[in-house]
Order: sequence, then C-alpha cells, then structure tokens
Amino acid sequence: MYGTLKRGFPFFELGLADARYLGPVQTTQPYPMFIAADFYGPMMLDKPGEGLRITGELYEVETLDKLDELEDVAKSGSFRTKIVVEPLGGGIPVEAIGYMKSREWLSPLHSDCIANYQDRRFIPPWERD
Repeated sequence: MYGTLKRGFPFFELGLADARYLGPVQTTQPYPMFIAADFYGPMMLDKPGEGLRITGELYEVETLDKLDELEDVAKSGSFRTKIVVEPLGGGIPVEAIGYMKSREWLSPLHSDCIANYQDRRFIPPWERD
C-alpha cells in the first residue's frame, strides 16, 4: 500500500491491522502519483512507465472487500489493478494489487508527481463535509 492504508494513516486500522506485513517495497516501473482532491488523497494513475517508482508497504490479505470499500472501487474512475513490486534495496519482484484513480480525481491538484506519500492533511470520509 502506498497511501492512506499504510501504517500510521487513517485507513490502516480499518483495512490492514490484521494483515500480515511483508515489508517495504517499490514499484518496478514508474507511475504518476499526486496529492489531489478536496481531501488531499494520494492518487496513482494507471500509466506505467510515467512518473516515479512508488514506495509503499506490502501486505498479505485474506480478502479485498474492505480495502475496495475504503478505496472507493465502486465509484467511477477508481479501480484496482495488478502491479509489480520489489523489496526496497532489491530482491525478487512479485505481483501485487495497486489502487488507481483516473484523471478526473485529480481536481484540485496539490502536488507535483511524488514517489512516497507522507501528507498528513488527508481528510478521511467521516471528517468531510
């Protein structure tokens, strides 16, 4: 996970607290990721080869249902796809799930392309107007 599902962020306890942590990873290909929307969320676009190699955390999960809900997969322009990641510092690449957004989610835009989401301005759904 590269954003608000990481340890220390609002969705971690709701989605990954019981999952098995496998370690820090980075994507094998660059992707464009931005801080965007009224809630300062991390938005990664499904455009492999563009942007930066994204760092995050890899977990083994039993089901994706709760994560899909937290990541708004039922809403237009929000989906999950397979990405390839490798351990930070090198190692064997593995296939993982990445949550992506389409460009319409990038309004308003709050950052240039980033590789590591650490923005603490994120506003979880239960605190939004």
